[in-house]
Amino acid sequence: MVASPSSPPPRLLIVEDDSETREYLVECLHGEGGYRVSGAGTLDEGMEYLRTLQPDMALIDLGLPDGSGLDLIRCASELNPEVQVLVISAFGDERSLIAALEAGARGYLLKSETPADVRLAVRQVREGGAPISPGIASHLLERFRPAEAPGPVDPSVRLTQRELEVLEFVVQGLSHQETADVLDIRRDTVAAHVKSIYRKLEVHSRGEATFQALRQGLVRVPKDDS
Repeated sequence: MVASPSSPPPRLLIVEDDSETREYLVECLHGEGGYRVSGAGTLDEGMEYLRTLQPDMALIDLGLPDGSGLDLIRCASELNPEVQVLVISAFGDERSLIAALEAGARGYLLKSETPADVRLAVRQVREGGAPISPGIASHLLERFRPAEAPGPVDPSVRLTQRELEVLEFVVQGLSHQETADVLDIRRDTVAAHVKSIYRKLEVHSRGEATFQALRQGLVRVPKDDS
């Protein structure tokens, strides 16, 4: 999503308690997509910025000195359901990932990612993607990869063949437009399929859809031969 020349540049809020990391992220994302970047170091500061700045996107650390970043994610979603939250954290465990997605995060990155990876993840979230750090994704794939070849899709879900194709690209982190280009269909058709997938999987975000797709074996994940 790119702002039109006549519209103000989107606001991006970074909430990170370590000042060096916060400044590094601000510097890394300054000018990315025309964002106006602001930084906060605590949960209280983040809450205040959410109310006063009303950011379009927020990068939020989970481990804040005065509380959990999960509370900030929930607050962001309550204040503005359209705000796009990307977690950037030192915690790469499954429990933290699931909690962040359930709170409303649309992506999850580790702090060890390169500046290029962070910038790419921000672009993917803005375009409708659900980026997850490769290390976390690899862990999830190993956890949910069946010992044998995947069995038939759970009949209670009843996704159509086209929905399964779209879901596979959701898992890969493609945006609606990228999926439309690959499948040679309209972007609004992809959006309609994604909406139907959400309803059938009983999820509310691309991140949750990705998690459920892996957990239920709804997509065939190629084995890593490395």
